[in-house]
Amino acid sequence: MEEPLVSIIMGSDSDLNVMQQAADILESFGIPFEMTIVSAHRTPDRLYSYSKSAHERGIKVIIAGAGGAAHLPGMAAAISPLPVIGVPVKSSNSIDGWDSVLSILQMPGGVPVATVALNGAKNAGLLAVQILSTANDTLRDQFIEYKEGLSAEIHRKLENLKKP
Repeated sequence: MEEPLVSIIMGSDSDLNVMQQAADILESFGIPFEMTIVSAHRTPDRLYSYSKSAHERGIKVIIAGAGGAAHLPGMAAAISPLPVIGVPVKSSNSIDGWDSVLSILQMPGGVPVATVALNGAKNAGLLAVQILSTANDTLRDQFIEYKEGLSAEIHRKLENLKKP
């Protein structure tokens, strides 16, 4: 089994239905990944050791999903030298998801977190693919093909609209 290049972490298993979208994208591009639960509030020691050692284990990108106060992406970014993509998750204790969005967006200078839309794990997966493709021509070509497929899909839909 190949060593994972992307780490998908989430604060709780209740985030799995959203975060699975990132896993599906990575699988479709053949990118090895790991997925686990790392709670910023309930397992801070695990968060620290996991984030501190991710690059030493060969991880290149961290995708971190969290709801509510959503501290996981920011704390992972504070600890790890790797790029972190934050996925705000609309959780049961959330205020329509805005608390999660703002918690991840409002990072202080020096601790960046790339942030996708609420429940936007699919785009987080795609952003991870793009980051990895900067050092992998084959992956970049796959991504170009993916984008061309999106365009072709819209053209098919356009043609279907024109049919009586």
